[in-house]
Amino acid sequence: MTTTHVRRSVIGAAAALLLLFPVLSDNAYYQNMAIMAFLMAIMASGWNIISGYTGYISLGQSAFLGIGAYTSALLAIHLDISPFLAAPVGGVVAAFFAVVLALTGRRTRGIAFVIVSFAFLELTGLLASNWTGLTGGNHGLPLPLPTWDRDVHNWPFYYSLLVLLAVTVWGSWAIRRSKLGIGLLAIHDDESKAEGVGVRADRYKMLAFAASAFPIGIAGGIYGYYVSFLEPAAMFDIVIAMQIVLAAHLGGVGTLWGPVLGAFLLEPLTQLTNQQLSGPDAGAWRLVIYGALLAAVVLFFPKGVLVEGAKWWRRIRGGEPQATAGRRLPDLPATLPASVSERLRPSAGDGALARPLVTVDGLRKSFGGVHAVQDCSFTVERGSITGLIGPNGSGKTTVFNLLDGSLRQDAGTIQLSGRMVHTLARWQRAHAGLARTYQATRVFPHLTTLENLAVASDAFSLGRLRASAISGSEAKRAREWLDFVGMGAYADHPAGQLSYGQQKLVELAQALMLEPQLLLLDEPAAGISPALVERLSAIIRQLNGCGMTVLIVEHNMPMVLSLCDRIHVLAQGRVLASGAPGQIERNPAVLDAYLGGHSAHGATSGATS
Repeated sequence: MTTTHVRRSVIGAAAALLLLFPVLSDNAYYQNMAIMAFLMAIMASGWNIISGYTGYISLGQSAFLGIGAYTSALLAIHLDISPFLAAPVGGVVAAFFAVVLALTGRRTRGIAFVIVSFAFLELTGLLASNWTGLTGGNHGLPLPLPTWDRDVHNWPFYYSLLVLLAVTVWGSWAIRRSKLGIGLLAIHDDESKAEGVGVRADRYKMLAFAASAFPIGIAGGIYGYYVSFLEPAAMFDIVIAMQIVLAAHLGGVGTLWGPVLGAFLLEPLTQLTNQQLSGPDAGAWRLVIYGALLAAVVLFFPKGVLVEGAKWWRRIRGGEPQATAGRRLPDLPATLPASVSERLRPSAGDGALARPLVTVDGLRKSFGGVHAVQDCSFTVERGSITGLIGPNGSGKTTVFNLLDGSLRQDAGTIQLSGRMVHTLARWQRAHAGLARTYQATRVFPHLTTLENLAVASDAFSLGRLRASAISGSEAKRAREWLDFVGMGAYADHPAGQLSYGQQKLVELAQALMLEPQLLLLDEPAAGISPALVERLSAIIRQLNGCGMTVLIVEHNMPMVLSLCDRIHVLAQGRVLASGAPGQIERNPAVLDAYLGGHSAHGATSGATS
């Protein structure tokens, strides 16, 4: 039996047991445990959408439980409707406040965002405590008791939360498979790089926060009706926030079923602490217990029980993933596919074809007292391969960072095809037709090779984000580019398991998915074998033959001299010389500043070898 069959059998058996449990057992205590486990599983699965997928750890998720509970309760009381009917409105209001949290913390990361999310939880709790005219404050807000038969008292709560849990898990699964989902995982791996391939990170995170809070808000409405009495201290509780984080880590952060498993594993401990701890210090002791357990889980089961268990199972069955390094790449196609080459070719009707594609004028960038780029000006002709060379510290990578928006210039302008782009955000420059590779590869290791290409986006639309990440014409284009660079056989491999040279090819294919006007290559030959250098050179020539404009930073001078139509030499942040390769090779100023007074080939042969 395969692992997939085992997984499906376990899920099916668990679902059947949960569906029949209230019928099989009328024990109110165990039904209550199941209800609380469902509630925690919903909150942990919701938390996983934002914190598991993007890596933004939130301690504010329990606030959405309270927001949903109070919204539903107030609607039920003032409109005289069932809290079950009002619960979805609680989800909408919780999602709204989640967007507020996303906007508030949009410029923070890491521990700073954790603090912002905790402050949000405390602020909403204080608001509920002090707005006595609406919430009842610390005196509490009673809800009408359920009117159905006491013999089935728990059933409506049990099955409504079970259905909501199923919908939440399905939603998490749908998000993970969507364009939005792989964008969130790209943000988790490398947010700056994600923006460089067109991911609008701020919008992606806002959508993730809303999707995360919506089911928690609905669950809050149902839970409030279940307990029939709301008080801020119980609904906006840091202990609940800690339990959510612990449940997700215990089962497996970023996985589909991990938060659910973690919630069910955690519930017996929750019941035990509720029974054994009482008095004014009970909350503090719960924090100590859950905090210590979270530390132990992170230390000894860093990927969670589900992932660590799966790894253990694969080792027993001898199913460890095979290494990809060392396999021979297929021969490079003689020509690009017709569909690809046609898309790359500049439009003949473009009146700007005769003008330079890129014009950099007076670019400056300083880091404290260090002037990395000073009055740097140059052009890149449309359809050319242009080199940008210079000694270490001359400002080449800083110029690239200014071109793609990783850094903002202190002064100067950048034009791309006649459009001023130096004021645009990084994702906007990607949408405008600028793509880049890096000296040290920056693929998204948690995505497959194919998903690394599919995450690239040349536009932002909600319709595209809902679509499956690997489907339609976009998936076809991604496979074409992988085949072109020779990585088609590795489409379903996790990119983090590829060799360094293979990641270089994947990163190039990823940049090509944007079908850019300008392709920036930052030391593409760094750290790879001579055979792969030849392959990359051939790929660059083919792309340029179809009309793609390339700007390349490289220390491998034989490669630069053989590829480039024109070369700009940087020294101390300024353009020292510009010209054809032969002119640069013989320029005395270049020989003195960059090549140490020797010929280009002679000066670089030793370094290259």
